[in-house]
Formats: sequence, C-alpha cells, structure tokens
Amino acid sequence: MQSAKRPKKVGTWEAVGGLVAHFRRKAGYTQERFAEIANLHVDTIRSIEQGRLALQDYRAVEFDELLGTGGALFALVDKLPVRERMPAFAQGLVDIEQVAVSILSYQTQMIPGLLQTEDYCRASFESRFPRFEDETAEQWVSSRMERQKIWQRKQPPFGHFILEESTLRTALGGPEVMRDQIRKLRADCDLVHMGIQIMPMGQVPHAGLAGPMLLLETPAHEHVVYLEVQRASFLIDDPDEVSVYQLKYGMLRSQALSPHESACLLDRLLGE
Repeated sequence: MQSAKRPKKVGTWEAVGGLVAHFRRKAGYTQERFAEIANLHVDTIRSIEQGRLALQDYRAVEFDELLGTGGALFALVDKLPVRERMPAFAQGLVDIEQVAVSILSYQTQMIPGLLQTEDYCRASFESRFPRFEDETAEQWVSSRMERQKIWQRKQPPFGHFILEESTLRTALGGPEVMRDQIRKLRADCDLVHMGIQIMPMGQVPHAGLAGPMLLLETPAHEHVVYLEVQRASFLIDDPDEVSVYQLKYGMLRSQALSPHESACLLDRLLGE
C-alpha cells in the first residue's frame, strides 16, 4: 500500500505570486501584456508570480490599480511580518532583532544596516558583485528600511555600534550620500538608547581583526551572536562561544574612541 504523498509546502511569496497570477488572468491579461502596461520586464512578472521575487508595497498598489482588485494585494502584503520580506538566510536574525532588548554591532567595511540612510543602503546594493537585478536590489532596500522600525518601538532596544573610521572616509554612493549618512550617525549619537564609537585608523592592538560581529539579547535575557561572511551567515547560541564574542566586544569598546570623541570626529568629518 502506497503512503499518501505529503502536500507541497507553499512559501509566502509563492502564495502571493499565485494570487497576482489569478487576478491577472481574471483581468484578461497575458504575462506579456501585463508587463507592458505595468512598464516592467516580463521576466519580472514571471518572477513575482512564481514567488522568486517579493511583491513590494508600492508595486502591490500599482498592481491593484491596474488589475482593479480594490486594494487586495496591498492589504495582503502590508500584513506580512518583517521576516517574510527578508531573504531566507537572514530570517533567523530578523526574528530575534524584532524583539531584542539590546543590539551590539561591530562592522569593518560598511555602516551597519540598522543605521543606514536609504540612499547609502541603495548604493551598497548597487555596488554588490555579481550585480543584483534592479527589482531585487529595491526589495532588499525596502526590507532593510523596514527593519529599522525597531528604533520606533515604544521601548526601543539599546543599540551600541563600533564603526571603523575607514568606513566613514569611503564615499560610497558619492560625497553627498556619505555626508547625509554621517549626518544621520551624528544625530544618532544624541539618542538616549544609542551609543556609537569609532575605531580610529591605525589603532593597535585591535580585538576585532577576525571580522565583524553582531550580539543580541532577547527579552528572556538569552544571548546570541550573528556572523555573516560573503554568501553565508551563522547564528550562535552556545554560551561558551557567545562569551568569547562578548569579551571581544568589550575589548573593542575599550580600544575605540569614547562616545564623546567619536561624536567630535563625526563633526570634523562633516566640517571637511
């Protein structure tokens, strides 16, 4: 006797894409014709309908208008949790990030995503290699901006960030984009739930030579570490391992400029 086959598990964006396809067919459009009136490449429409590309809020509004769906697509997408808008490898991080009571971050190459301006964020994805499709890049930008809403919580997490001075002197996106980014960092320095320290160029010894790290604390006071390297990421919750990273981070804080000195450096960079 053959065992019954389990039904295939349908992902969130496959379900959303299936609804887009249903509404498109109901409106009497082929994929090619709908792509034409939506001013998109037909491959983009196919990717959305197959669930390979997320349907962003602004695109859902456009589709609702073109297909006469009365706002149904936007209503669906708008209710999806933040984690569903993220690539699979980052969803574990986002789950913890959304409820974290503290976030400690040391970055070496770029401004941390939780502190980026939209233009700096967009420039970072435009600089990726291999290059993202434009639609995919916008999807990531939108997701990253959505993640930053944790700072708008009634009780926001405590955030502490250690940045390498070299990242502030690299004009990613151009001088004006970088100036706006530094201006945002300077404003963040004055927030009561935020701390920013800068690791000056040439500082030795240095406890972070092995690379960036992100330490998070949950409401239950559990501690985890998130590491990301190229196209892979890891969540570490083993207490012994987490303790090592906490010691590293503590040493980095002692080696970096003080919060006041860091704010003064940002002021000098804005003056330059």
